[in-house]
Amino acid sequence: MKKGFTLIEIVTVIAILVILTGLAIPSILRSRNDANEGAAMANLKILSDACQLYRMNLNIYPQNIAAMALPVSNPPYIDQVLAGGNKQGYTFIYNRTNNGFTLNANPVALGRYYYIDETAVLRVNATQQAGAGDAANQ
Repeated sequence: MKKGFTLIEIVTVIAILVILTGLAIPSILRSRNDANEGAAMANLKILSDACQLYRMNLNIYPQNIAAMALPVSNPPYIDQVLAGGNKQGYTFIYNRTNNGFTLNANPVALGRYYYIDETAVLRVNATQQAGAGDAANQ
């Protein structure tokens, strides 16, 4: 008598593994997207605070994001990765205005769009680049 698994048993195990994998992958991707969004909100707050500190010290908002990091700014207000404008799945866009600044965080792939300005109110838009007219993030 030979010992081993039948073809039906092997196919059944493979089918169960495929079903479990199909259920797990969307959850993993959603978790990664949620983590990137959380990081984007935190990075916008960091950038906003850095802009305010820069203004307190130099009486003007920075010209661009890179102006707040080494080697341009010593001591640095932000790290060099964030100063590059891309971090954790988001692109950060800074604009200095007459009396303040605007900062956008746009997803590279999937995710919500975020906005903050000198008022430090974080705003969100699910479909397009966020702006001052969008709802405040709760």
